[in-house]
Amino acid sequence: MTVGFIGLGNVGAKLAGSLLRNDVSLMVRDLDEGLAKPFLDAGAQWADSPAAMAQAADVIITCLPSPAACAEVMEGEGGLLEALGPGKIWIEMSTTDYREVQRLGQKVKDLGAQPADCPVSGGCHRAATGNIAILAGCERSVFDAILPLLTILGRRVLHSGPLGSASKIKVMTNYLATANLVTLCEALVTASKSDLDLATVYEAIRISSGNSFVHETESQVILNGSRDINFTMDLVLKDIGLFQSMAEEAGVPLEISPQLIEIFEDGQSRFGEREWSPNIIRRLEEACDTRVLAEGFPAQMSDLEPEEAGYEVVPPGPIPAAGALH
Repeated sequence: MTVGFIGLGNVGAKLAGSLLRNDVSLMVRDLDEGLAKPFLDAGAQWADSPAAMAQAADVIITCLPSPAACAEVMEGEGGLLEALGPGKIWIEMSTTDYREVQRLGQKVKDLGAQPADCPVSGGCHRAATGNIAILAGCERSVFDAILPLLTILGRRVLHSGPLGSASKIKVMTNYLATANLVTLCEALVTASKSDLDLATVYEAIRISSGNSFVHETESQVILNGSRDINFTMDLVLKDIGLFQSMAEEAGVPLEISPQLIEIFEDGQSRFGEREWSPNIIRRLEEACDTRVLAEGFPAQMSDLEPEEAGYEVVPPGPIPAAGALH
């Protein structure tokens, strides 16, 4: 079976790398051909267009920065929809608008192929080690067919329901992560201005009821000064904006969500849309004339082994032969 992968950005490259490491026959494409070079050097094939990939691959994965980018890959000239057909599966792994997934998914079905939305959660470092969580929105038969691939890419794989359900849940989880990041920024600046040792504060939070995945990752890159989480403010705004739209559509009068959007719009206007998301703390640092750093704090983000992190470790299953998905 050949897997096509379109979108070799921060997360996509890590996911595609897991496939290549596990000897999956891989075809790749990105607008920046330079990003594909390491994969081509390692044995992957290059697709001249999304349509060419759809002709050659059994499963095509897209991992792109926006709904508009995905629509262009699917519907543009030389797009995937020109060549998808019976027996093919399209997996959307972007964090995107569930309505777009459903709209494009129906077009995929009309061609006799099958769609699935499979956004990931856990950050680039876990994507790189195959220890990321994956939500899968699709028919159960499609889920069963793609599960061997998904267990190469991630360690916790959850079938969330029909197409679009995974995208709904993913923007909800990113909203929760964003709210957690902002409150952690407030806590760390307050700790700094209260003359507390920040390394001790980090550990105290980690062992207490205030702990979270966001604290163990994003507080760490704040305190070591790198602020590098491979996620930028424009992507935060895209995701929490999608959640806000979902809530408005459902008639839910959110209170915190609009404030988060205002905070990140202000941060983006001050520091740039491609600024790392943890640098939202700079708004408070500048207001308080302080810099939140913990001397001697680890410069590299650590990561627990899957078992230590509480993940159920699912060994990669056998990859179906070409034609087995038909």
